[in-house]
Amino acid sequence: MNDLLMEYLPILLFIGISGAIAIALSVAPFLIAPSKPDPEKLSAYECGFNAFSDARMKFDVRFYLVSILFIIFDLEVAFLFPWAITLSATGALAFWSMVVFLGVLTVGFIYEWKKGALEWE
Repeated sequence: MNDLLMEYLPILLFIGISGAIAIALSVAPFLIAPSKPDPEKLSAYECGFNAFSDARMKFDVRFYLVSILFIIFDLEVAFLFPWAITLSATGALAFWSMVVFLGVLTVGFIYEWKKGALEWE
């Protein structure tokens, strides 16, 4: 039983050291950084000018569509890099699976483009 627990010792040390570093890095700014707030630092910053309306105003749905497109294509790149690196080892099935994946994304992008979701007035 002792041998089994000794195998977990490096993991516990890693968790302990990383926790100590996290706490030290969280507390250090309060001890080291100068705190001299002035009205300019404490003022609200929104695109270089003061806020002029309610923060709960409605946004155009195109902002959300563009953000969803960004997430989709960001995830696509996250899948493409490992696939491209291991393509020689994975074979034809992995190649055609990625072709189908990219085809589905392309069809969705074309649909959104044809619907006019990417056009700004």
